[in-house]
Amino acid sequence: MNHTILVVDDSSTVRKFVSVSLSMQGFRVVTAEDGMDALEKLPKEPVDLIITDLNMPNMDGMELIRTLRTNETFKELPIIILTSLKESTLKEESQTMGIHSYLNKPFSLEKVQYEVAKYLSWSE
Repeated sequence: MNHTILVVDDSSTVRKFVSVSLSMQGFRVVTAEDGMDALEKLPKEPVDLIITDLNMPNMDGMELIRTLRTNETFKELPIIILTSLKESTLKEESQTMGIHSYLNKPFSLEKVQYEVAKYLSWSE
């Protein structure tokens, strides 16, 4: 099965870096610049997992996650946070919202690939 991943980050460099890496692993990747862009794309692009930054304009990652968790369609969708924010309160809050992984930037592509594979293989 060809899984689709949504990568949400305001940095075009991070979006491209993660997208190319995951595409080379056989995943289909859709990108969004911020939470608002992600919410606009989700009805048109069904995804199996989301990787999101937290610090973004228009709608940050925490607001995106809160919005997704109140929607029955996305309530159980695996979400991985990939952020430079290291506040322990954000990590704790994200865990209460059912976030699957919290990865800090700078990150290794191997760790991102490992986390993605772990959660998508559990859903099969």
